[in-house]
This record gives sequence, structure tokens and C-alpha cells, in this order.
Amino acid sequence: MEVTIKEIAKLSGVGITTVSRVINNSGPVSPKTREKVMAVVREYNYIPNNSARNLKSNQSKSVALLVKSITNPFFQKMIKVIEQKVALRGYQLIIQNVTNLQNELDIAISEAKDRNLQGVIIMGGSFNYTAAKFSGLKIPCVLLTVSAGDEVSLESYSSVRINDELEAFKAVEYLISMGHRRIGFIMNAPVDEMTPNSLRYRGYIRALEQYNVPFDSSLVASEFSSLSGYDFGFKMMKQLLAQNKDVTAVFAFADIVAIGAAKAILSSGLKIPENISIIGFDGIEEAEFYHPSIDTISQPAEQMALSSVELLFDMLQGGETRHMVFESSLLKRGSCAAIHK
Repeated sequence: MEVTIKEIAKLSGVGITTVSRVINNSGPVSPKTREKVMAVVREYNYIPNNSARNLKSNQSKSVALLVKSITNPFFQKMIKVIEQKVALRGYQLIIQNVTNLQNELDIAISEAKDRNLQGVIIMGGSFNYTAAKFSGLKIPCVLLTVSAGDEVSLESYSSVRINDELEAFKAVEYLISMGHRRIGFIMNAPVDEMTPNSLRYRGYIRALEQYNVPFDSSLVASEFSSLSGYDFGFKMMKQLLAQNKDVTAVFAFADIVAIGAAKAILSSGLKIPENISIIGFDGIEEAEFYHPSIDTISQPAEQMALSSVELLFDMLQGGETRHMVFESSLLKRGSCAAIHK
């Protein structure tokens, strides 16, 4: 079990300042006290991190925002709100991108030690955390757009998200209500990992099942890709069109993907929504100002970001963890229309 400088101080019967002086070999400490502290350090195999080496940094007021895919325009909207609200509380915000090859929780644990963070917000990621790994994070944590999953106690963290499966269901239900039955879905693989994207896939499947629309795997364009959202959407839509001449509507798991898909539709000589209807997800401005404007499931980004900051600072002040689920809105902008029979 990993111990902290605070626990070393308690076990030694001295203050944190004294422990820091012993570890850093700075300031007056009696030989007897020094030996008592070092005996505890040796017994628990304590390895001081940056904050133990530098007691002054213990006074720093820093929180981190770790972002999975920081270039996502939807995340950019939330980052701005979080920056403003954290600054208003007198704290420094450290923002770090997390690549698809990195584990956001591993980085949070590492950064918490190295930067002496007081709290962290993790934006994006998956629902697949383990209780063992989460126990390594010793600071208040808020998950934004995801939750930790069933294995992790709800008392270990706070969360702010939407119901991705339900909101995706609404998008497909909307298309079905206009008579569409050949409905494509574009998403980032894999579907077997619990992420917002895979939950939207579940919503797609559930809507088809509920309204007795046959599922056709050729209508699902999915691959693990490092392409930008726009390029990915363009490529996947071209693939859908090549395999399914009769597709009449498409649901893209994100607006940036929908924009790329729309470009592919138009470049193929087809019209939106006359030939193919398209709906995205997130509610970013780029989708509204694209021509034609793209229908979308709009997440309340500002409110979610604001709530994540409020929950984090509640925890910093000793408050209980909380879990908030926001409702999204269907924005009809003209990219979807009833099918012509």
C-alpha cells in the first residue's frame, strides 16, 4: 500500500513540515526526531514525490483537466468554460491531452503526484475503469462525459454525462418517424469497449429493434482510425454509398463526422436531404454553419462543464460525490426530411 507524507508524519508523531525537513535534509531537526522519521520511511518504503521534496509546492492551488482527443470541437467548448470557472476560484488549471494510446487514469495518478494536484477532471475516455486502478488516485476526481463503470464505487468520484444510448435512440427514432428504414450508422471502432460511441451504437440498434426495422451490418461503417473526424466521416460515408445504393439516411456518432459524411454525399452528386438525410451528435457550431445546416442531438456543453467544476470544488471542500445525467436536445436544422415513396 502506498503511503503519503501526511501518513508518514502521523506514524512518526511529528508534523508534515518536520517530515519534509528530514526528507529534504533542510532545516533544524534533532537527531532523535530525524531517526524516528527515517525509521518509518524505511519501514513503509516511502518514496517521496515532487510535493514531498518541495513543501512550498504543497501550498500551490492546482487542478488538472485531462482531455481524451483535445482537438474535438465539442470538447473545446467545455474547456473554455472550465478554464474560466477554475480561474475565478483562484486555482491554476493544467490542461493535458490524452492520446488514444494512453490511459487517462494512469496519467491522472502520475500527474497528481508529480504536480501536487488537488483535484482532476477527466474529459472523455471509457466506462471501463477498475476499482483497483481507481484506488491509486488519491485526489478528488470528476469524470466528464463518462462514468467509471459498475466496478468502481460511486463514492470514489463524481460524474457529469448524458445518457448516450437513450439520446442516440432518439436520433434514430426521429429518422424512422420520417419513413426511413435503410439507415446507416458511422462510428469509431471498437464497439465492444464501453465508450460513449459504443453506447450510441446500442441506441441505434435498440431503435431499429423497437420499430421492427431489419438490422443490416453493411449499413454500419466502423473502423479504428487516426483520421480527423471530418476525414473519417468522408471516408466512411463513401464506403456506405459504395455498398448501399439504397441508403436513405445516416446517423453519425459525432457532428464532425457528420460534416465529413455530408461532404461525401454532396461530392457524390447527391442532395441533402432530398436524396439522403443526415443527423449528427454533440451540437457544435460548425454543424450549424455548414451548408446545409446539420440536424443534431445537442449536448448541453456549457452546463455540463460548469457542473463538473462545481462538483470538483464541492469535493475539495469535503462534500459528497454526486452523479449528474443531463438531457440533450434534438435540433432540427433541415438536413433530415421524410422519405419520398
